[in-house]
Amino acid sequence: MFLDPGEKVHVIERRLFEGDVRRHFVGEVQGADVTAMRVRGYVFVHDAASSTWVRGSERRTRIIPIGSSGFVVNVVPRDTAIDEVRYEDIDGRLTVTDGGSLRLDINEFGRLR
Repeated sequence: MFLDPGEKVHVIERRLFEGDVRRHFVGEVQGADVTAMRVRGYVFVHDAASSTWVRGSERRTRIIPIGSSGFVVNVVPRDTAIDEVRYEDIDGRLTVTDGGSLRLDINEFGRLR
């Protein structure tokens, strides 16, 4: 198995159309097989009016297909503090961080989006 329970992931849900809501998910893998993973964590949604990422108020469990072109899955450090994850502008780049070991540059090819 390439994802083990306890691993942490950051998932980007690809938009199909320009106006689609931009969603990301950060959580801990509870289980996985060759087709999907069960992840418990937080959804983040982009608020276009304020150009910020807003975290959902409560943890949720999502089933995310593995191998679907609709999702980009980043494995993040195991010691990532899921409850502390936030989106920040670090050196002019959109970065996901927990203030500790997690520092994931989201827009490798552009400025804040």
